[in-house]
Amino acid sequence: MRYSILILLTFVFFACGNEKVIELPVINHSEINEINDVSPAYLFYDETQKDSVELNRKNLIVSTNWLVNVDKRLTLRQVLPHIQFLQSKKENSSHKNEHAKNYYTCNDLSRKDLGFIEFTDVVYFTEEDEILPENTYHVAVLDLNQIIVYGLEGADYKTNLNDLLATLEEATAVGIGERSIGLSFYDKLSFNDYIAFKSELSTLHLENVSVSNHEFIFN
Repeated sequence: MRYSILILLTFVFFACGNEKVIELPVINHSEINEINDVSPAYLFYDETQKDSVELNRKNLIVSTNWLVNVDKRLTLRQVLPHIQFLQSKKENSSHKNEHAKNYYTCNDLSRKDLGFIEFTDVVYFTEEDEILPENTYHVAVLDLNQIIVYGLEGADYKTNLNDLLATLEEATAVGIGERSIGLSFYDKLSFNDYIAFKSELSTLHLENVSVSNHEFIFN
């Protein structure tokens, strides 16, 4: 018997077993829409498995670019251990290719096709043992409508994604000097909202502002 792993409406992978469907996270636009020399991994939303998540990595080749297909219904708490496992597997392999990168696969609405968000250099951590450098805005995302910002405009406050993006653009327009943004995410945040936040933030062209590649996942 054969089964198909369906991604979007067109991307089908065949193997043995039962049919499984991945609902990809949805983004408005991706700057990356074509990648060569790839191999896939899949994180399924599966209510029959412990914590409703199942990793399929049988076709991963360490020397290639990795496309990690994560079901948007999963939470960061469910996804994180598997992502860290994949990162470690590649980083510590004797066959590692320094030019091979890691990407999350998305449903790009602007093209009605697949889009990709790179996470090669993202370091995930769950312990508050990292000291953020001075001149850093700390952005804590509970969901897209509940975002707490520390250190911007001289006071801590709550906002939503759209207002945060507007505030960051305004702040850089008036010349705030060099700053960095440190990101924290609630571990019950859906993977869809996590990717949506990352995608929208990446569309900003902020002078003298960099986004840290160290991301804290809190509970």
